[in-house]
Amino acid sequence: MSFVDTLRQWDEAVTCADRQDFVEALRIFLSIQEPNSKICFDIGCLHLLNQDLDAAEKAFDSSIRRDEHLAVAFFQRGLTFYRKKRYEESLGDFQYAFKALRGNQLIDYKALGLRYKLYACEVLHNMALVEAQLGNWEKAQENLVKALDYKTEVKLTVIDRALQSILKQKLFKPVEFPPKVLFKPNKHYVAELEKKDYLGKAKVVASVVPQDDFSGFAPLQPQVTWTTLRVEVCCIHRALEGEPHTVLFEFVPETSDELAVVPGNIVFVLQKDADNWASVIFNERRGLVPYNYLERLEISLGSKQNEGTLTPPSRAPPTRPERKQGIFCVDLLENVSFCLFQDVQCTDNTCIVKVHFSFNFAVSVPSGCSYAILIDKISKKLNLPSNGITLRYFGLIISTNTEMDSVWSHACDRRITFWCHTKEIYLVALHSFESSNPEDLSFHQGDIITLLSQVNKDWLEGRCDGNTGIFPASFVKEVSGQ
Repeated sequence: MSFVDTLRQWDEAVTCADRQDFVEALRIFLSIQEPNSKICFDIGCLHLLNQDLDAAEKAFDSSIRRDEHLAVAFFQRGLTFYRKKRYEESLGDFQYAFKALRGNQLIDYKALGLRYKLYACEVLHNMALVEAQLGNWEKAQENLVKALDYKTEVKLTVIDRALQSILKQKLFKPVEFPPKVLFKPNKHYVAELEKKDYLGKAKVVASVVPQDDFSGFAPLQPQVTWTTLRVEVCCIHRALEGEPHTVLFEFVPETSDELAVVPGNIVFVLQKDADNWASVIFNERRGLVPYNYLERLEISLGSKQNEGTLTPPSRAPPTRPERKQGIFCVDLLENVSFCLFQDVQCTDNTCIVKVHFSFNFAVSVPSGCSYAILIDKISKKLNLPSNGITLRYFGLIISTNTEMDSVWSHACDRRITFWCHTKEIYLVALHSFESSNPEDLSFHQGDIITLLSQVNKDWLEGRCDGNTGIFPASFVKEVSGQ
């Protein structure tokens, strides 16, 4: 089997393990014909996860045969022997692991693709436990006293507790390798496995041939004329931004939702109401203008002689029309804002829900759907868990106990607006996590993490000690009552 094939299968197996499919991951690992020491180590860890101690022992044997200096493999095989109550062999492996540390305080395997640090004090801790199992309490105490010389602030409590137990001639729990942590292939090698299209595909920008998608070599084609292109651009503007109108009279706004215009301005009318007010766009701003102050602008294909500065009319402006308070202002602006979400399709069986958040967005849901379907749509849009989202319809808080039929009865033309708020969700770290990429978030076991978003099923984004990054979801659990 080639190196590329081995690398591809290794990456597939690790991906399966990341999504908790350990059976499939083990099957792929076992199909690799010539596994290296790291792959054999991963196979042993998966066997330990399945409580298959004999198979785990054989896998760690293979890993050590391929790399006699892999201290973490000796450490794992020592734990395997300890579970099988073969204490003398377990002690020997822990001694080999401590020797491979070569007097260093720890070995960080992050550069080799394993998010784990093997501490010398933890190896001595387990050596003391095995000595205690063999009845050598004095040697156990010597190993723990020696561990104090290699201890770190993070591991100080573990060593002190073990020393207190030894003084009382009581056993304690071993320091175990964290489950579900595996060696991963080099991410730069994995990136090279993907095929890349460096040239890309040509795209037709303009052609006189309708629906022309030819991207090869061909004789020179007649190009689009300026007049035709100008008309097409105007048609696009008309379709996207409403009908063009010329302002005939100066209008001074009296409220915040009205728009100031002067004669000669070109505005685009999005909607016209029966009370003679229109919602328009001018200079990327939206607002209300009396429709009788406007005149529709007809775009013709004539020569440029018709173009020029528009002369304002000399007659006096008409009177300001009356506004329908509480009806037109809300409905018109809502309809205008819904125009921004043209990519959200609405059918006879669906309803468009506009959501006010730190940014506005829209989702399409089945008409009259339940609260569970609605909150699931919104949570997926925000990449946040549904239990951290609160929905409001004006003053009404919407929850699982809300009568959704009464809420949907307020929908107008299968459209409704909700307000969304989020509450902070706190997580507690079950295991320590060391970052291997700039976007990762490092933390220690027991740290409290504020959840920011859910990247996917296996990864979360959070904040801890002022730092923000992503981390595996399997390393944390939600804290209740924070």
